[in-house]
Amino acid sequence: GDITDGPLVEKLVAESDAVAHFAAETHVDNSLSDPSPFVRSNIVGTFAILEAVRAHGVRLHHISTDEVYGDLPLDQAVRFTPETPYNPSSPYSASKAGADMLVRAWVRSYGVAATISNCSNNYGPYQHIEKFIPRQITNVLTGRRPKLYGAGANVRDWIHVEDHNSAVWRILTDGEIGRTYLIGADGERDNISVLRLILSLMGRD
Repeated sequence: GDITDGPLVEKLVAESDAVAHFAAETHVDNSLSDPSPFVRSNIVGTFAILEAVRAHGVRLHHISTDEVYGDLPLDQAVRFTPETPYNPSSPYSASKAGADMLVRAWVRSYGVAATISNCSNNYGPYQHIEKFIPRQITNVLTGRRPKLYGAGANVRDWIHVEDHNSAVWRILTDGEIGRTYLIGADGERDNISVLRLILSLMGRD
């Protein structure tokens, strides 16, 4: 169903012990072309979920992104913390930042039992074709040239989706209501290193 369909969301939430809110528009390039679906899904959709969990007293965990914090300097060994100021740089990250703020407000204003996590870049089975790793793999498989932005120097922390899900389960079961948790994997790689690894694993030069 549609995350902004209030009656449907409320019906499903009423049948649930807890809600893990993963649903989001996430493709940065798409958000630059047309930000309206991002505002609708990420902000209006989060509002619909918040109102449903508030009405039924259901536990909520809201999945966000480290992109709400913006970029770290390439030449400094620093990391985001829960106290890092938000500095979104795209309609996607701005819409996720807005959703985070709604969750925090509902916790404080209405006593909603919610937690938030900001996770780094996921990879793993069934990931959407537009994401970096599956896009490079499918480019190679279909005879297209893999593509990088600039020199491929942008560094990301990569985490396998199963590790992300394990962290979400831990927060749902043991997390402190109202807290924000940062999820990462000490898997920092620049984009060109990831691409070279993909090419090596696929037997390409």
